Amino acid sequence: MKRRDFLKVSATGAAVAAVASPAIAQSSPEIKWRLTSSFPKSLDTIYGGAEYLAKQVAEMTDNKFQIQVFAAGEIVPGLQALDATSNNTVEMSHTVSYYYVGKDPTFAVYASVPFGLNARQQNSWWYQGGGMELGNEFYKKYGVIGFPCGNTGTQMGGWFRKEIKTVADLSGLKFRIGGIAGQVLQKLGVVPQQIAGGDIYPALEKGTIDAAEWVGPYDDEKLGFQKVAKYYYYPGFWEGGPTVHAFANLEKYNSLPKSYQSILANAAQATNSWMAARYDMQNPPALKRLVAGGTQLRPFSNEVLDACLKATNELWGEISAKNADFKKGIDAMQAYRSDQYLWWQVAEYTFDSFMIRSRTRG
Repeated sequence: MKRRDFLKVSATGAAVAAVASPAIAQSSPEIKWRLTSSFPKSLDTIYGGAEYLAKQVAEMTDNKFQIQVFAAGEIVPGLQALDATSNNTVEMSHTVSYYYVGKDPTFAVYASVPFGLNARQQNSWWYQGGGMELGNEFYKKYGVIGFPCGNTGTQMGGWFRKEIKTVADLSGLKFRIGGIAGQVLQKLGVVPQQIAGGDIYPALEKGTIDAAEWVGPYDDEKLGFQKVAKYYYYPGFWEGGPTVHAFANLEKYNSLPKSYQSILANAAQATNSWMAARYDMQNPPALKRLVAGGTQLRPFSNEVLDACLKATNELWGEISAKNADFKKGIDAMQAYRSDQYLWWQVAEYTFDSFMIRSRTRG
């Protein structure tokens, strides 16, 4: 190449670079957000989900989009995480939306409701069955957008000082239970108490409450409930597959570059899978340790489950009659649940049932 031609090409390349570099820089700005969790750091999986989310976002943006994670109580109490996001005290929160049923019972529908969806069905409804559109249409009223960012799988029914053999045994029971499930159990005489995770143990130890539910063997063991209550019941019919959401302030989210919006959504989806897989790995050995240490496993009787289902359906009718948002969400979820279990009983249930029976046959 002749020298003058080379200089022309070089000049052209430099000009392109001069134009391209600022454009690239503008599309990948340095952004720092704060996220408040509803959970204490000691619960490394459910709290750890927020840290995993932040790590994924940072790595996918070459550390240009950073999210600093704060545990419950460091900025606001755990049960005020959504409020802090809504009013832009922080840009994000990692919480469970059924904590906020005091504002509107519809918050429960997109997290978990009694006798609702299991974890896979919950994800299917959100990602493929219209749940995302319905959920974020509702969340928009509170100035936030939600992304599934974790799931515990079906939870345990909780720790009790005495056995629960009949519906009558529920009468007067002071039970720590979150969200709308407390309203169901209230119909059966339970006195529900909504207490943040880090405050449950002292309340149970002091006798302020008679029973408490949290998540499952791994987290419950960490919180030490086995030291102050003997009977461990299952299943947690109020949380068949509870979604933990990452909420972003809607105005702040809309101001992000489109690439960052996509990265945030994909990081949340990765976290959703990470948390479910991690709990499935951690719960079996934790349950073995608990039982070896003297914990008494007990199933809720069919009498109790049937009574709770009846109370649940009554409550849905009462709320739906005066809350259009709730009715829209619960009707859609129940229709999806019906089709899901029509399919589930064919392949999933029969396979799982056979494998459970065959587990100890060698």
